[in-house]
Amino acid sequence: MSDTDTDRLARRPTKIVYVAEATAHGGRDGTVTSQDGHLELQVAVPREMGGSGLGTNPEQLFAAGYSACFHNALVLVGRRVGYDLTGSTVATKVGIGPNDAKGYGLAVAVNVSLPLLDQELAARLVEAAHDVCPYSNATRGNIDISIMLS
Repeated sequence: MSDTDTDRLARRPTKIVYVAEATAHGGRDGTVTSQDGHLELQVAVPREMGGSGLGTNPEQLFAAGYSACFHNALVLVGRRVGYDLTGSTVATKVGIGPNDAKGYGLAVAVNVSLPLLDQELAARLVEAAHDVCPYSNATRGNIDISIMLS
């Protein structure tokens, strides 16, 4: 087994503690709902992709999930080493476009703001959060991810 395979296996969950369920009706021009009723959204193809843009889209939902998850991982690793990350934020941009395999691919830009910390410490915490975050672990090696400190 290669180091990459070993690393990939190490990042898989050893125990599932929560399962989210959602259903799409109508693909990119329809609705998405969660099984528990907390999520019910109109989805639409973005104008940039030839749609109406009159609803959210999967890329916005992915960006929202990734930013919330990464921020939580950041707060967790900060707390573990005794830092209060009050005032910190994580913003993500998710891009979509055609790939060379005649399908589509994603790219993610993560922008982290840690205004109360020096850049060296902030960079170490961001790197640790990237190792902890389930979204980062799920996408590692599959899509381009850039992380910037602002």
